[in-house]
Amino acid sequence: MSRMLTVAIDAMSGDGGTAVIVDAVRTVLNQRDDVHLTLVGEPDLIESCIGQSPLPNNQYSIVPSSEVVTMDDSAAVALRSKKKSSMRLAVNLVKDGSADACVSAGNTGALMAISRFVLKTVSGIDRPAISAIIPSVGGHTHMLDLGANVDSSAEHLYQFALMGSILAEAVDGVSRPRVGLLNIGSEDIKGNEQVKNAAPLLADSPVNYIGFVEGNDIYTDNVDVVVCDGFVGNVSLKTSEGVAKMVSHYMKEEFKRTFLNKMIGLLAKPVLQAFGNRIDPRRYNGASFLGLQGVVVKSHGGADAVAFANAINIALLEIGHNVPSMIAARLDETLSAA
Repeated sequence: MSRMLTVAIDAMSGDGGTAVIVDAVRTVLNQRDDVHLTLVGEPDLIESCIGQSPLPNNQYSIVPSSEVVTMDDSAAVALRSKKKSSMRLAVNLVKDGSADACVSAGNTGALMAISRFVLKTVSGIDRPAISAIIPSVGGHTHMLDLGANVDSSAEHLYQFALMGSILAEAVDGVSRPRVGLLNIGSEDIKGNEQVKNAAPLLADSPVNYIGFVEGNDIYTDNVDVVVCDGFVGNVSLKTSEGVAKMVSHYMKEEFKRTFLNKMIGLLAKPVLQAFGNRIDPRRYNGASFLGLQGVVVKSHGGADAVAFANAINIALLEIGHNVPSMIAARLDETLSAA
């Protein structure tokens, strides 16, 4: 019999509030009987959200908290002044072994600061990186860093590449994932000094480095892992989200413009729905904090129940593959061979 996987949930996070998180918890528990979800937050509020649709008694528990990290709190305030917050207590549960992972839709900077302070980084990793799945022609692409480190050195990019490769290999079952370094061109002479200096490090590393890739390559079947500085990655991600919203807006506008367009829209509805499902951002919600001695997944603040459930499932996937231990072991092998 497989052991029960336990995930600590920051039940006080996210724009939708506790009700959305409880709905996501219900979805996950209805799908799996090998999971225990610990909801950290205000007990009366959590119980009221559970309401008339009780959760399986043996698959959830509530840990009370007296503080909440808001989106306006600085990382320093969250770390030093809110030690009883739902976010901090959820991460603490991972540290003391009561939970295998933590999921929060709260303040990203605060979650990273708390996670790094409490869990510490794997030996050989200077800075954790935020990694997320991006839809692509080949299925999806892992991309990191997406905002944790806005001024990364060549060595940091090298570390991101190692972690991204290990993650893709573990969760996707891909042997020797193709790793590309995001740049403004594929030629060796292009890019800033950090990118230029990182290229030879990756070329001499155990990862399957395929060279520089450009922004349009993220969405093709040419690469499995895209590595970049956190500033570049975050701008790229937000730009992609904006383009997707714009395309959706104009498509809806055009289908409503004339009677004929409306009829065409009705005929095309099944195709459009299938297309929408394939690129639905809710299916890709959940960014991993790689490089920590524990699994922490950040959900988008505006996630609905479907999206937050996906973030929980990403945490469960990483627990199942023991990603932090895999990263630590592979780094140890790499450093020993160097």
